[in-house]
Amino acid sequence: MRFLMMHRLDERVPEAWNPSQEFIEKMGAFIQDSIDKGILITAEGVHPSEMGSLVRKPRDGAIKVTDGPFTEAKEVIGGFALINAEDRAAAVAYARRYADLFEEVEVEVRQVVEFDELPGPA
Repeated sequence: MRFLMMHRLDERVPEAWNPSQEFIEKMGAFIQDSIDKGILITAEGVHPSEMGSLVRKPRDGAIKVTDGPFTEAKEVIGGFALINAEDRAAAVAYARRYADLFEEVEVEVRQVVEFDELPGPA
């Protein structure tokens, strides 16, 4: 099964967006180990919300685009990883190891919908 992990960082903490060399090395070793074990499919960090946009389409159909920063949000997505895991418990265990690399972080774990799970034609 595949799982998406999205980590959120406090946008008001500059250090969260400027990792130390020590953090970069720890994360690099963690990523390489995860690749070697066949767990990690891909992972990327993203720029702060000031470099992003939010596209919303409410029920009335009028699409709105808001350019960052997203001042109403305390925590924003700082990156993501797509992993292979036997089940949600294994994915959560991996997310706990991943979260332990950070000083402060929130990691959301969501199973990816696979095509064979979708209902077919009647």
